[in-house]
Amino acid sequence: MSDAKQKIEIVDSLARVDAASWDALVDASDPFMEYGFLRALELSRAVGEGTGWLPRYVLSYRADRLEAAAAAYLKLDSYGEFVFDWEWADAYHRAGLAYYPKLVVAAPFTPAGGTRILVRADTAFEASARPVVDALVSLAEREGLSGVHLLFVSEPELAFLASCGFLPRLTYQFHWENNGYADFDAYLEDLRASKRKQIRKERKKVADYGFRIEVLEGADIRDEHVDAIWRFYRNTTGRKWGEAYLRRDSFDRIAELCRERLVLVMASEAGRWVAGTFNLCKGTKLFGRYWGALEDYPGLHFECCYYLLIEYAIERRLQVVEAGAQGEHKFLRGFVTRPTYSAHWLAHPGGRAAIERYLEGEREQTRAAIEGYNGVSPVKRVRDAAGRRG
Repeated sequence: MSDAKQKIEIVDSLARVDAASWDALVDASDPFMEYGFLRALELSRAVGEGTGWLPRYVLSYRADRLEAAAAAYLKLDSYGEFVFDWEWADAYHRAGLAYYPKLVVAAPFTPAGGTRILVRADTAFEASARPVVDALVSLAEREGLSGVHLLFVSEPELAFLASCGFLPRLTYQFHWENNGYADFDAYLEDLRASKRKQIRKERKKVADYGFRIEVLEGADIRDEHVDAIWRFYRNTTGRKWGEAYLRRDSFDRIAELCRERLVLVMASEAGRWVAGTFNLCKGTKLFGRYWGALEDYPGLHFECCYYLLIEYAIERRLQVVEAGAQGEHKFLRGFVTRPTYSAHWLAHPGGRAAIERYLEGEREQTRAAIEGYNGVSPVKRVRDAAGRRG
């Protein structure tokens, strides 16, 4: 390095990093880049040998102070990323090129946006982030990886990464946004009459089940709640995907190390837990992560994953609820279509050129999709804004 006081280290475990120093780098509204969440995944062996996610944390020190970092993982496949590049891997294979292993900078199994190159707030972002980006590329070159991929980056970070030679990718999600609502009814008044009627009907149906539904935080969360969430999670993954990314111990570790971030919505009947959601909250954002139920109760998913979280956000004056990837049913209930971003560096010149052409066309299609959704949004102010841009 040109600055003798600056040092880059790459470690395979956060056990070798001071927790407070790491957390001093993390965004005010991002719980997934925090030491506790990432360390919980390590300790529960959700990441590490045998998982397809091999940690390679890049650390930049200046005068022995951690100034910037990136949670990077050597990936042997594309599972658990939610920015889909299986077509790229297939194209590489057909061209006789190896797409795996690759390097990914992300919160594992988590499609939530935030800054991926973590930098102390009291330093200049680009000057501090650039050595980390250079170290990521050097690591890929040194280990013969096909590329470096930063997933769900912030919009300002995307522009910086583009200046570093990364290709920008545009995708989208559906987010609920707080327009200064006084209560849930005020939110409903922002929607089309047909949607208000639909939501009230759905909530009444759930009320008629007679379940007790609680929102639990912090010290109110007990082992029995975590046990139930694990059962719900396995029921959902067993029905939909067959294999769970998280382990039983992952939920215990997250509850232990991230308890002040946890928000659970739990439904019970006659003293038995029947459904629930596992969510994290930090700053102005609430993130829905995992849902499950012992049986199919029509409408209960919407109540626990959307409506009660919206009520929680309004009461606490949170600005955004991110309820995960995909799901047009969110849009139909007043969630707004918002862009999400990732950035990609490809080592092979031909592979890079082909993916760059692909991304150019995809961006146009994605912009059109975002405008198309927002142009017919159930939320009047969103429709109006899309009309003005159009």
